[in-house]
Amino acid sequence: MSETHNEQMTGHATTKNSADADITTRLRPIYTQTGLDALAGSRVLVFGLGGVGSSCVEALARSTVGELYLVDRDTVDRSNLNRQALAFEGTIGRDKTTVMREMVAQINPQCHVETLKTFIDRDNVSEVLAWAGAEVDEEGRVVGRGRIDYVVDAIDTMTQKLVLAKLCWDANIPLISSMGAANRLNPELLEICDIRKTHGCRMSRTIRKECGRRGIPHLEVLYSSEGPVRPSTVAGSSHGGLSNLGTASYMPPIMGQMVAGRVVRALIGYEPWRWDKESGAGDIARETKPEPATNAAATIAGDIAHESKPEPATAAAATIGGGIASETE
Repeated sequence: MSETHNEQMTGHATTKNSADADITTRLRPIYTQTGLDALAGSRVLVFGLGGVGSSCVEALARSTVGELYLVDRDTVDRSNLNRQALAFEGTIGRDKTTVMREMVAQINPQCHVETLKTFIDRDNVSEVLAWAGAEVDEEGRVVGRGRIDYVVDAIDTMTQKLVLAKLCWDANIPLISSMGAANRLNPELLEICDIRKTHGCRMSRTIRKECGRRGIPHLEVLYSSEGPVRPSTVAGSSHGGLSNLGTASYMPPIMGQMVAGRVVRALIGYEPWRWDKESGAGDIARETKPEPATNAAATIAGDIAHESKPEPATAAAATIGGGIASETE
């Protein structure tokens, strides 16, 4: 249905040809001006610009997040064309951080973007967090969130994920971590929850066990309970020759949008980070999902906030076949 016809049917005015329309026109009715102001003053740090990370950054830019700090060491590869928001024939071979910066500038020129082309590890992750504005002590140890409002982990390696999770938990920095997308086909089985509640995902199982060992009581993750499909062996791969890893074109972008949605809901106060020690939540972290903040529920979402959340889909049938299915791209 065209916008003109829709206007005739509903009586609602459109902004299709309005001279004063801008990126906030369709956001303001649901975010409110207060929410938009909060987004404009926020800073989000994103690790990884693959299928999940690039779509997440795109959505954050379109949501008018004020500052984005982006970390990735890779260049765009032809194999990225099936799923990554920054992958085009014209960007192949270019640094992902550079391409993403240019994309954000085209979407929302008011967004301030800083980029870092590096591979994070145990030795430099504190330095990277400090670069993005985290609070550090005299010895350079991360001790607080500082200017960082949220961290997105869209990286592949479990060791990196765990090091980042530990630092963020200890420093009270809100973090959401994306689990595996490879060899999965059903986005209806994606869910955001505490790592303790995950099931049916090999990567989540490993992360869950390691969180227990490392003293990380809670970690917010996006994961799929779908059993990975049995892949066909194909020649050639951009993942170290692991040709049994495949990724559906729609899965990582959907995951990136879901992660961005979680971050935005926190930034506008609709669904704050559950384990903020400074707010008194600490380790309490109720087993159920928190109710939206009272003001946000009334102002931002109207009666939608009163609708009950549907029960999550049941776990997928038993795993069909092999495949590590552990990468976030």
